[in-house]
Amino acid sequence: MADNKRRVYLIDASIYIFRAWYSVPDNLFNNDGQPINALHGFAGFLAGFLDAVKPEHLAVVFDESLTTSFRNDIYPDYKANRDSPPAELKQQFQYCRTLVQSLGMADFSSDSYEADDLIGTLAARMREQGYAVVILSADKDLAQLLEAPDLLWDYARNRRHYYQDIPAWLGVEAWQVADWLALCGDSVDNIPGVPGIGAKTAAALLAEFESLDSLYRQLDVVAGLKIRGAARVQRLLQEHREAALLARQLTTIALDPELQVKDTDIARRRVAASEVQNVCEQLGLGRMTASRLTRAVG
Repeated sequence: MADNKRRVYLIDASIYIFRAWYSVPDNLFNNDGQPINALHGFAGFLAGFLDAVKPEHLAVVFDESLTTSFRNDIYPDYKANRDSPPAELKQQFQYCRTLVQSLGMADFSSDSYEADDLIGTLAARMREQGYAVVILSADKDLAQLLEAPDLLWDYARNRRHYYQDIPAWLGVEAWQVADWLALCGDSVDNIPGVPGIGAKTAAALLAEFESLDSLYRQLDVVAGLKIRGAARVQRLLQEHREAALLARQLTTIALDPELQVKDTDIARRRVAASEVQNVCEQLGLGRMTASRLTRAVG
């Protein structure tokens, strides 16, 4: 892994905000009586991360396209299985964004592209400038973005998956993850994939053919493979070809062509301790959290 000066950290904010919403007691409120349990947990995560890692280049990415991304235009049922966040949590997302900005960190969001897409775009832009990429998230979909020597890091649980670790974790190479999900589906995002083909079968197919395109070019040989129910698998692939190709459009992380970023755009800005303390007070964060954040930016 590159040294910290040539490493960029990309934070998937939603993962850590949702975790805090469900894990931090809901009896924390600001001066206006609004709940701030998710904000409090997210602030604690940021304080710990900034203090321990001391990143020089980082960006925090927020999701604002749960029902308006280009994927919803392609497949209206995309993520239709998810409930909308309650109003109390939506407000806290804005609090979290205000806090991020006060700490001198760049933040990004889009109405058309999801956080995954923006993270992928930032990773590509920064890699072009000679940076190794560390993605802070627990989302396995993001594994497709990794190249050597990148890292997908679930910071809260300290689970680290380097590029070379992905086959042992998911059963496929990092660059095969989108095709793998297209075959076996992704229930989290309401992507059905090919009915009857699970994760292990999908991995076995990609081990043989490497990609979804190659698999369909050689579909007639699938029945002869040494996999369980090979003839049935070939029939399912044939019957659900269009579904598989559609699914891949949904599982493939897209790059936003309009997002052009230089390393100076995501370099941490120096901020005054008094500014951080004032924002923490406005948001309703206690003195202990404010003190931790102040130390983290010092």
